Amino acid sequence: MKTLETARLILRDWQDNDASDLYDYAKSPKVGPMAGWKPHDTLEESKEILAMFQKEKETWALEEKNSHKVIGSIGLHHRIKKTLGECIEIGYVLSESYWGQGLMPEAVKRVLSFAFLEQGIERIFVCHFPNNEQSKRVIQKLGFTFLMKTEQSYRSFDGTYLDEMVYQMTKEDFLK
Repeated sequence: MKTLETARLILRDWQDNDASDLYDYAKSPKVGPMAGWKPHDTLEESKEILAMFQKEKETWALEEKNSHKVIGSIGLHHRIKKTLGECIEIGYVLSESYWGQGLMPEAVKRVLSFAFLEQGIERIFVCHFPNNEQSKRVIQKLGFTFLMKTEQSYRSFDGTYLDEMVYQMTKEDFLK
C-alpha cells in the first residue's frame, strides 16, 4: 500500500513489530465493540490480526509522527453488502487515548483524497452503529451524506445483530 502522510500521522503498511502497539489499543473494552469486534485478549491475537492486515493489504497502520507509535488503523475495504451490492467502504479505529484530538478526521480526509484523486474511486461508503457517536461526528464533519439505516444488518462478535447507519460520499461531493 502507498504510504500517506498528514500533518500528524503516517499511514503505512503494517510491520511485524507493530503487534504490541496494536494490542495496546485493541485490548480496550471501549475500542473494538464500537467497531463490532471483541477486545483482544492476548498479544497473540493481535499478531494474528496484524498478519491478516498484512495479507489483505486494505488497512493502513496509523503511526503518530511524534512518538512513532501505532495508534489506530484505517482501511479501504472491498465489500459486498446486501443493501449496497459491491462497494468500497472506509473503516477506522483509534486508540482511546487519542480520541477527541481531530486525528481521525485528518486521516480519513487523506484516505479520501487518495481514493478519489489517485485511485479513481467514484463512491465510498462508511457505516457506524447507532451508539457510536465518535464515528458519527467524524462522518458528519467530513461531509458524508446519510443514505439509510439498515436494521440488524451486522452480526457483532458476541452474536447480536446491530443496526448500521450508512453514509456515502462521491468523488463529486469530495471535490466541492
